[in-house]
Amino acid sequence: MMVKKFIGIIILGGILAGSLMLGIGYAQETAPAPAPASTVPALKPDPSGANTGGAADVVGATAGAPTADDMKKWATNEPLAMKLADVAGHNRIAINIVWTLICGFLVFFMQAGFALVETGFTRAKNASHTMAMNLMVFVFGVLGYWVIGYALQMGGVGANPLAGGTGLLDGEFTLHLFGKAFGLFGTKGFFLSGQAYDASVITLYLFQVVFMDTAATIPTGAMAERWTFKSFVIFGFFISMFTYPLYANWVWGGGWLSQLGKNFGLGHGVLDFAGSSVVHMVGGVSALAGAIALGPRIGKYNSDGTPNAIPGHHIPMAVLGTLILAFGWFGFNPGSTLAGTDLRIGVVAVNTMLASVAGSFTAMLYMWIFYGKPDVSMSANGMLAGLVAITAPCAFVNTVSAVIIGLVAGILVCWAVFFIERKLKVDDPVGAIAVHGFNGAWGLIALGLFADGTYGDGLNNVTGTVRGLFYGDGSQFVAQVVGVVVNFVFIFVLMYVFFKLLDKVIPLRVSEEIELEGLDASQVSATAYPDFSITRKHG
Repeated sequence: MMVKKFIGIIILGGILAGSLMLGIGYAQETAPAPAPASTVPALKPDPSGANTGGAADVVGATAGAPTADDMKKWATNEPLAMKLADVAGHNRIAINIVWTLICGFLVFFMQAGFALVETGFTRAKNASHTMAMNLMVFVFGVLGYWVIGYALQMGGVGANPLAGGTGLLDGEFTLHLFGKAFGLFGTKGFFLSGQAYDASVITLYLFQVVFMDTAATIPTGAMAERWTFKSFVIFGFFISMFTYPLYANWVWGGGWLSQLGKNFGLGHGVLDFAGSSVVHMVGGVSALAGAIALGPRIGKYNSDGTPNAIPGHHIPMAVLGTLILAFGWFGFNPGSTLAGTDLRIGVVAVNTMLASVAGSFTAMLYMWIFYGKPDVSMSANGMLAGLVAITAPCAFVNTVSAVIIGLVAGILVCWAVFFIERKLKVDDPVGAIAVHGFNGAWGLIALGLFADGTYGDGLNNVTGTVRGLFYGDGSQFVAQVVGVVVNFVFIFVLMYVFFKLLDKVIPLRVSEEIELEGLDASQVSATAYPDFSITRKHG
């Protein structure tokens, strides 16, 4: 009964908070609207999409595109040209929406990859429980993000490359300090209602919610095999409604980290093209906080602190999951242009692929050189590490830099796995902290080093393309380091406090008896392998 009440309070609190934000006005900063031209109608929600896109979306869309003066002339003297411009503008937005949706579907398919990786790397007696967490974190996350998370993250983002009605998201709760504006969270888009009931705004929700779900899924691997399902439910709502949206707003929603360039001259502010920090580091640091709060699995450490290996039960499953994730990443990174009309997508896709194989290659070599054999599980994690690391800089670097970033990621993940296990004494069954936490940080820093100045003009209201330290802009590197530090401090403190407080209400960890027996039957009512005899090797 207490658990049900607690869950109800959390959900009700989110709904009330969402309703409250709808009424906030005293500290809300609304992005100034451009002066209306005779050919540009006032922006308003367009749920059907029938009126989205027109001649105004052709103006300045590409080099050599018609100017506003051209449009005025056409409207007066060449009505047919004006109509063709309307069609071209509508089709441009349509292409962007279709591209964003398809990439969002690919990212959603990554959920299957995570489920297979985590289940394969854990023991058979917990397979159904691990699968259930990967299934239900999507359920809780989509609902929580719909209620409040999307609005907190993107409610003040303003018009973006997806265009259409995204300019309706123009409300940001802002503090003014030292004569500068510090955006903290958005205030529009709760329940996808009101002005958010727009075809483009809702399309953006789908793309963003699958990114959020990736971050929410990461801790389920690090905390597997001893986590109570009841406390996991609360976690799923909390990270999707508050933790992830707040940091994501600061980087992607027009918040204060994104404006470090405009406000303090630090490059273009914190940049993270597709989520090395926003998605992966948030998930990895949350996983670290949760794994510390839970403690290690029974049998993981001896009395003298030395670790024991607890092998996963199905390595082929984990490898298949890795390949599914690599496939889904072709939506994750190129899709973050939000525009199929942005031809940088080809460069982003190739950079993503090169970094992934480079990471797998060096992880294989590391294990072969130092431990005598190429470890297939570490090769898989090396591929994921390369993907995580390239996610932030993928649009800003060339192919040589992409390979270098991946090579470093493959070595880093191997070192981090052993550092976490042997030095920090943190038990992470799948290596999620090393893959996503450490390499999420590396990806953000790599952007500050390798961005080559060929892309990103105008990002975060800063004129000029993005250059890293090696290409003449040390301030961009500083901004990226700030992003890493803020991410670790904010996410770790918030999530560790959350887990410790939650443990007072709903125990985080199952009993010793259940852990030894396996979590499947007691936590999710279904045993993954009922016909198998499972031997207790540990404990």
